[in-house]
Amino acid sequence: MSCPPAPREFTLADFDFELPDELIAQHPAAERSASRLLDGTGERPVDRIFRDLPGLLEPGDLLVFNDTRVIKARLFGAKRSGGAVEALVERVLPATDAQAGPREVWAHLRASKSPRPGSEILFADAFVAQVLGRAGPDGALFHLRFPEDPFALLARHGHVPLPPYITHADDADDERRYQTVFAARPGAVAAPTAALHFDEAVLAALDARGVRRAAVTLHVGAGTFQPVRSERIAEHRMHSEWFEIGAATAAAIAATQAAGGRIVAVGTTSMRALESAALRAPDGRVAPCSGETDIFITPGFAFGAVDRLLTNFHLPRSTLMMLVSAFAGHAHVMALYRHAIEARYRFFSYGDCMLLARAPAGRA
Repeated sequence: MSCPPAPREFTLADFDFELPDELIAQHPAAERSASRLLDGTGERPVDRIFRDLPGLLEPGDLLVFNDTRVIKARLFGAKRSGGAVEALVERVLPATDAQAGPREVWAHLRASKSPRPGSEILFADAFVAQVLGRAGPDGALFHLRFPEDPFALLARHGHVPLPPYITHADDADDERRYQTVFAARPGAVAAPTAALHFDEAVLAALDARGVRRAAVTLHVGAGTFQPVRSERIAEHRMHSEWFEIGAATAAAIAATQAAGGRIVAVGTTSMRALESAALRAPDGRVAPCSGETDIFITPGFAFGAVDRLLTNFHLPRSTLMMLVSAFAGHAHVMALYRHAIEARYRFFSYGDCMLLARAPAGRA
């Protein structure tokens, strides 16, 4: 009896591709739902418009959105001792005093010389933050204390944290469009970009089609743009993000699955939350839960919750390229990307999107 072939060991180079700079979208489409949609659910790609999405789903399917809200997390300032500082607030920490509310944050700081504990930074010529020390799992972040509610200060003085590949300074249009129409819970420093294409007309069409909706929360961190530096992807250390799945969403997922409907994750962040929950449950079903997740989804991952994935196009050699390849099959995804480049799709956060089906078991 012959043994089955050993699973292929993927390396970082397997997730690389050449992308012309002009295909990196610098601004969103004029209308959210006017972006292009690459239907990758079949063997061959089909070019569509996002408004076609309701017709690609079935009555009884469940769309799961990430309802996180992007905060204006980028701040510019200077140390009291001199020297410019750029901060990106990664996380607003829970309040230690219920009456005072939250005052402390973890942030990435860019400066000519790292500020010392006890030093102060003047941000936006408006307020002073005190440096408490290093923070985060690897000490790469700084622990800061703000003089009042960080959410309020960021709303007044912060800038939209546009991704590093968007070259223009943020403006009023970014404040509106780098945010989903159903954003509710502040805490993300990057948008759940697959959901940026939805507008009220598409949501109404989904309702008329009988497609239901539910929400999870995953506060997207700046680690989503962190490059993978090891050629052996198993050596990469994944960033951690906070997520929550409520009882109503867990019940909606269970009811959909029991009725034979499909779970459609809107974006990789929704997928990471759902699959994290499925991994934690003894029976593999999505149950109410919250906490940190550093789930790293690579080819060979056993999916337990998601049947379809709506996603934007991702950076080469990124963890998100690995995730979509794990879901839909590496060869299939790379073929879709080749088609998208040839057909001049727009890439990354402000770009177009595609719809993927979970690959049959055994398809690499």
